[in-house]
Amino acid sequence: MTEFLNLTPPDEALKRLLSHLEVHPVPEEVNTAQALGRVTVSPVLAPHPLPEFRRSTVDGFAVRAADTYGSSESLPAYLNLIGEVCMGQATDLRLGAAQCALIHTGGMLPEGADAVVMVENTQSARENEVEVLRAVAVGENLIKIGEDVKLGEEVIPAGRRLRPAEIGGLMALGFTTVMVARKPRVGILSSGDEVIPPEQQPLSGQVRDVNSFTLAAVVQQVGGEAIHYGIIPDTRAAMLKTARRAHAECDVVVITAGSSVSVRDLTAEIIAELGQPGVLVHGVNIRPGKPTILGVCAGKPVIGLPGNPVSALVNVEMFVAPVVKSLLGEDPARPRAAVNAQLLVNLASESGREEWVPVRLLASSRGWEADPVFGKSNLIFTLARADGLVRVVSDATGLAAGEMVEVVLF
Repeated sequence: MTEFLNLTPPDEALKRLLSHLEVHPVPEEVNTAQALGRVTVSPVLAPHPLPEFRRSTVDGFAVRAADTYGSSESLPAYLNLIGEVCMGQATDLRLGAAQCALIHTGGMLPEGADAVVMVENTQSARENEVEVLRAVAVGENLIKIGEDVKLGEEVIPAGRRLRPAEIGGLMALGFTTVMVARKPRVGILSSGDEVIPPEQQPLSGQVRDVNSFTLAAVVQQVGGEAIHYGIIPDTRAAMLKTARRAHAECDVVVITAGSSVSVRDLTAEIIAELGQPGVLVHGVNIRPGKPTILGVCAGKPVIGLPGNPVSALVNVEMFVAPVVKSLLGEDPARPRAAVNAQLLVNLASESGREEWVPVRLLASSRGWEADPVFGKSNLIFTLARADGLVRVVSDATGLAAGEMVEVVLF
């Protein structure tokens, strides 16, 4: 039986894995309205400036700024009202000296206007006459042509995960479809003679399959397509047959195996048979998740994760998620969402091994507080009760209560 004598630091392990990947995102065109969370495969260039005309940012009166200089409540400027700018239409109004036009938020500025006075800084004097009670500067309360986006400007780079803001921006420029990377197919194999499907009633000594579904959820969350290959018996022939099928059909293969050393050795043997270079990392210096195995076989990443649910879920975030992001063309080093919080209790840690501790976030008058959720790595609700993870670096012996820590959110 192989013991893990040369554990690889997690950052080095991930770097080694990613360095062997061949990243060639496959483009596909999708409707922009359904593109949330997808990753662009090529840059998006603006086909026209945005906005395409000068627009007011307030309700008020379009003016020539010079006509308002020196005006105040005690000494207002008097301007002649020559008309109203209709919304959604081009205007043919043209301002001359001491003239203004009624305009609404988003309305097109008439020729001659170079500022807008807010309606609350005006009052009606006589019919078709407006008193301006505050001076405005050139460009005040308006948006210029191309102030948001210039013609031909790169508005979204390749490798950008589309958020609601990007969806809105694409629509504003008339892009009803967008080219994105095809979702990488991630084959998930769960092994264990004691593991049964969730819909079955466990007999004594049996447990329902947890890992296939938590891993699939993470894969989907980061933009991949999870393909389930079922629960595989702990035999070499069965595992190798299914692993070869998944390797042929998918872009990534993830094997979540039992916790015994013999089963972990079997996973490593399977990875070694799927193609060169094979196993790159056999054991990671991290808790939970030391038995993690990382490999690349014939250009495709193959990852073996521990069978304990907490270990599997922590390490799918650490290693599988960055692989999926990389295959999509996204920068896997892009920081994850995190908050700073004050640690509520002392955290002891084994020096020489990086540790990730689940915590729940509590609101207080001083800000967020991090309350550790202690539990063993085979207890899935240890993570279900947590909001995120706190990292204890390998050269530390723990963290002290009261320290500010970074909580990486799930």
